[in-house]
Formats: sequence, C-alpha cells, structure tokens
Amino acid sequence: MMQQKRNIRIIEWEDLDKRKFYSLGVFMTLTTRATVYPFTLIRTRLQVQKGKSLYNGTFDAFCKILKVEGVRGLYRGFMVNTFTLISGQAYITTYELVRKYVSHYSSSNTFKSLVAGGSASLVAQSITVPIDVVSQHLMMQGQGEHFTRFKLKPKIVMATSKHKVTFGQTKDIMVQIFAADGFRGFYRGYVASLLTYIPNSALWWPFYHFYAEQMSSLAPSNCPHLLLQAVAGPMAAATASTITNPMDVVRARVQVEGRSSVIETFKQLLAEEGMWGLTKGLSARIISSTPTSILIVVGYETLKRLSLRPELVHTRHW
Repeated sequence: MMQQKRNIRIIEWEDLDKRKFYSLGVFMTLTTRATVYPFTLIRTRLQVQKGKSLYNGTFDAFCKILKVEGVRGLYRGFMVNTFTLISGQAYITTYELVRKYVSHYSSSNTFKSLVAGGSASLVAQSITVPIDVVSQHLMMQGQGEHFTRFKLKPKIVMATSKHKVTFGQTKDIMVQIFAADGFRGFYRGYVASLLTYIPNSALWWPFYHFYAEQMSSLAPSNCPHLLLQAVAGPMAAATASTITNPMDVVRARVQVEGRSSVIETFKQLLAEEGMWGLTKGLSARIISSTPTSILIVVGYETLKRLSLRPELVHTRHW
C-alpha cells in the first residue's frame, strides 16, 4: 500500500485527542492570522489598484502604508477578519473527516489530499466570503473614491442629521453593503472565491506531502521530520499560488468593485492590463504565503503531535 511506503507517517484524524486538538488549534490560528495579515492587506490593495496608480510593488506599498497610516493602517479590518477563526476550525475538521472518508475507497495519499483539500475549502469559503467582503472594503478605505463603493461616515455628524452616529467601522460598512445589495452583497465574489481557493487548497495538500516525501528520501535519516515539512509547506504554497493567482486577482476586483460577472471582470482586466495584470499581487501572495505556510505547517504538525492519543505518542517522530 502507498501509505505504508511513506517515510513520514501522516497523523490521521482517528489518532487525535479531539479536545486538545481544538483548544490548541484556536490559539495557533489566531497567532498565524495576526502575523500575516499586513501582507494580505497589501496584496488586496495591489490587486485592486489600476496599473500602478498608488503603489509600485509590495515593498513600496508596505512603506507608504506605514508612513501615511501607521501600523494601524496595516491592520485595517483585522478585527472583523478574526471571525475567520470559525472557518479555520471548519476547514480543519472538514479536511480531516473527508480524508478519513475517502480512505475507505482509495489508499492514494494524493487523491485523499486533493479531495479533502477541495472539500475543506468549499466549506470554509462559505463562511469566509462575507467576512472577506467587509474586511476588504475596510482595507481599501482612504485609497480614493474609485477603489471601493462604500465609505465610512465621518466620526462627527451635524446635529441636524437624521441619522445617529454609527458606532464601529465594521457596522458602518455592513449597513451600506446590505442597503445597496441586500444579503447577496455579502456573497459578492463567492463563485470567484470558490474558483480561486478550492483549486489552491486542493493543490496545496498533495504538493505539500509530495515535497515533504521527496525531501525525506534525500535527507539524512536523523533529520527532523518537522524541518522537512516546514520547507515543504512554502514550496507547495508558491506552486499553488502561482497556478491560481489569475483567479485571485479577479476575485479581489469582483468583491471590492461590486462587479457581478467573473468572466466580464476577467476580460476587462486583460483588455486594460494584458497578461501581466493576472500576476498582480503574486509576489505579495507568495511573500505572505511563505511565513503563513511555515507557521501553519509547524503549528499544525506540532498541534497534531501534541494532540496524539497517549498510546500513540511513541509511534510518531518529530
């Protein structure tokens, strides 16, 4: 069987103490998101801008945002984005359960990873998209009238105004989205998100296990498995990100600019900026995915090792 020939034994769902797994998992997910969020914000701004109207690249965007908006500018929309913790737990659970289910029909690790990764992304995106829509509009505040349809109300309103002061930027944006587009407004770009993240997730897991296994066959026998996995994660992320980036650019524009057609957005992007437009934000995406992948892989594999059932602890090596 393919699974028995592997140098790095994969910790499966039935090997885990679920109580430990979930309690430690929330902390790990929150820490990871806080670390990489600035790069997610930069990627979104780069993808939505026309040409190079505001920023010349990832580093230029980082410096300008820090100078003009301060550290808080790099974390615009972060508080609402923390609700994606729910989707993170849903993703992990779906991935592991689907992987277990598929194992009844196939022993191929690549096939199990592909199906489970895609399924997990479908569930997670159904939760994440509304959060992303609100978060991205918050990210784009202060970037000019033409970058986002919704604007935050000024903190001070005239006494003659019939509207009460809106408490909280998130609530302000949510009210405007619902007023303009109804409930569907929170799922704008849902199809584009699925077309981006399902392939990305479905590709990441097989590539991750493939790279880890290839390196383990080349590395000395006493080389820590966790080190090999930490290197395999970013390699898998860079591969998957490069393949799916065109759809990620389209997704960002659909969600922020309020477009309804993925195909029309794709055509307009090609007409305005050519093939290079499809690579926008790729460097920021790879830069953000590298530490993200290292943190996720080290955190996730450590989490799984710490969550092993007591009788199995000695069967897995670090």
